[in-house]
Amino acid sequence: MVAVRDPILQSVAIADLRPTQITVGMREVQAKRVHWRGKKGKRGAEFLGKHMIPVILGPKERHYVIDHHHLARALHEEGVKNIAITVVGNLSMLERDAFWFVLDNRNWMHPFDDQGRRLDYKHIPQSIDDLVDDPFRSLSGELRRAGGFAKDTTPFSEFLWADALRRRIKRKIVERDFDRAMEMALTFAKSQDAIYLPGWCGPAPES
Repeated sequence: MVAVRDPILQSVAIADLRPTQITVGMREVQAKRVHWRGKKGKRGAEFLGKHMIPVILGPKERHYVIDHHHLARALHEEGVKNIAITVVGNLSMLERDAFWFVLDNRNWMHPFDDQGRRLDYKHIPQSIDDLVDDPFRSLSGELRRAGGFAKDTTPFSEFLWADALRRRIKRKIVERDFDRAMEMALTFAKSQDAIYLPGWCGPAPES
């Protein structure tokens, strides 16, 4: 990969951005939409200036998002046409299969569907518009904000929590009674069963 020593900043159309994951939590997208509506004019411009989308330059010079998919989707749904990006790496010289192989090995892609199943990279949508809702990703995001676990630098840490919650809470509970699902999630997050997950901050076991 060609490393970009100084990030390249530019503005691109959100509709042209390529995802590197299959799902988002639409409840979280909605929360970001509401947050954006509270920022108008100069405040909105300042917000966008502080929330640049990191991308990898891929085949055919396309921009592949490696973080902030939820924000990009929220802004797109709010009618924002362009957004600032920062190019953190250039893999445009690679063929398509090699490109995705490198992304996978650098933890820059998450090809899992809304059932937690790993799929071929060809199932990753080609636009922000086509990202699929995973209610457990919404649950894990809300769990972190509620103090269930700490923000962590582990790639896709909230998806790891989402997968753990998926194995313990029925999807219909998350979809029909989110408050109850949150109670169950918080109980799990503070237990020793969750100690292996990134950002775990439950009570320390007695020695």
